[in-house]
Amino acid sequence: MRLPPVAIRLHCLLVVGLGLVTVTPSMAAAQGTAAAAEADESGIPIPDATVREACGSCHAPDDAGRLSRISFRRTTPEGWQQTIRRMVMLNDLTIAPETAREVVRYLANNLGLAPEEAGPAAFEAERRSDDQAYEDADVKQTCTTCHSMGRVVSQRRTAEEWRLVTAMHRGYYPFTDFQAFRRSGENDEPQPVDHAVEHLSERFPLESPEWSAWSATMRAPRIAGIWALRGHAPGVGAVYGQVTITPTPGADDEFTTDTSYVYARDGRRVTRVGQAIVYTGFQWRGRSLEGANDTDGLREVMFVDRDWQSMQGRWFTGGYDEIGLDIALERVGTAPVVTGVHPASIQVGQTVTLQLYGEHLASATTADLDLGPGLEVLRVVSATAGLVTAEVRVDGDARVGRRDLFLDQTSLADALMVYDTVSRIAVTPDAGMARVGGVRVPKQFQQFEARAYHDGPDGEANTDDDLDLGLVDATWALEEYAATFGDDDLRYVGAIDGQGRFTPALDGPNAERNGNRNNVGDVWVVATYPAGSRTLRARAHLLVTVPNYLRWDPTAVERP
Repeated sequence: MRLPPVAIRLHCLLVVGLGLVTVTPSMAAAQGTAAAAEADESGIPIPDATVREACGSCHAPDDAGRLSRISFRRTTPEGWQQTIRRMVMLNDLTIAPETAREVVRYLANNLGLAPEEAGPAAFEAERRSDDQAYEDADVKQTCTTCHSMGRVVSQRRTAEEWRLVTAMHRGYYPFTDFQAFRRSGENDEPQPVDHAVEHLSERFPLESPEWSAWSATMRAPRIAGIWALRGHAPGVGAVYGQVTITPTPGADDEFTTDTSYVYARDGRRVTRVGQAIVYTGFQWRGRSLEGANDTDGLREVMFVDRDWQSMQGRWFTGGYDEIGLDIALERVGTAPVVTGVHPASIQVGQTVTLQLYGEHLASATTADLDLGPGLEVLRVVSATAGLVTAEVRVDGDARVGRRDLFLDQTSLADALMVYDTVSRIAVTPDAGMARVGGVRVPKQFQQFEARAYHDGPDGEANTDDDLDLGLVDATWALEEYAATFGDDDLRYVGAIDGQGRFTPALDGPNAERNGNRNNVGDVWVVATYPAGSRTLRARAHLLVTVPNYLRWDPTAVERP
């Protein structure tokens, strides 16, 4: 068979330019053994029989009990899971799901990250879409051409292993050189890939004081019991509730959960049941379901604090993990706990009904509740274990600003905001992205929310003393973002609902659209809010683009 010119060039690039051809198991083992030899005393021995049986046919063990490539890297549970998935998809690994889970558990526990190392990379595991700053702009540019910097920051490797992983990129993705690794038309060293390897080898080495200290005392956390939940659902607002964590018999790092919470703004109540594993002594990974008809559930990624008294993270779902809640849990003892107040902002000169959420609140009285000068607690209307309802009068001359709440011997800092006027509203995020879908791949939604602000003592917007008054019930609409003459994106890209969630249109060519184009484009997302005699308005930019066709983790829609 005669290869076309493009195929010949790619073949030459692989064989001559990179020194890489098809990566066979024997070649991978030989390459890894060489890396281990160069590493001398570095590398982490792997005595576990399950890992050695599942991985040892390709990753050769040495006299020190180290497996090539594997022993010279540390990463998160997601990082090890992604590696196994790549071995299955590209290297014909056959592994049973239960075996894969045990391999991930062992590697995450024994070749994982310390809390101080995992913290800066938490946004990757929590599937947050916001861009993160990085200390070296050139390295960020090299790496983020194809994936987030979080995938890099969540790994630790020897210098040789960092070099090998860049070689793997060039072998599997030949155009990496043109996209990021090398400067066009320049062959002199150092190239961007060389700078990246040097930087990452120094900044994220295999051995670190943090990992040495954590791995020496690592243990499964004792977290069984009742936890108070507070959270935030973008576009919907605060949630408050309770999680009961129960150990799974025979496993000190597995748990079941019973969760109940309420959306404070609309009173909707939710109950969930779930399961979780805590990797490396602090990395909570779970899934919970809302009722018998919930087949997808919410993935739970949280980090357990060192003192086992609190956790924080994100619960999420969606084809692109874009829908979810920010979550914080606090262990409940015998003392009262206040997790939040609704509404969180109250206006001067008004009498309002406040709802206080928490635990052990049933005995609360009017005398117990103190909101500070200018706020008079008229009466406690009702009090249960998880909710206190109180009537409060705000004086007309009450000072504007944040207020701490005291309830008998417990308190909540910055529980309330007192304001006299709404200065402006803002739509967040100020730039969003959605993806069309629904035929072969899922749609990616974009949630917006409108927040009110007081301009603070200086009376100027967007300065450090501005007061965030929280979500407001805005009216949502889309407007054309005119980029060309006759721009018609508004008609085709999708729609936004009453809570600020944008749903994109179907993917694929649209015969009704000029040029048979896809339903992509950009629009303004506009929020309108009546504030007394004024109508406030704010907007954000929304880009609606094509699906993400290249994904290592197939979605339910893509699976046969």
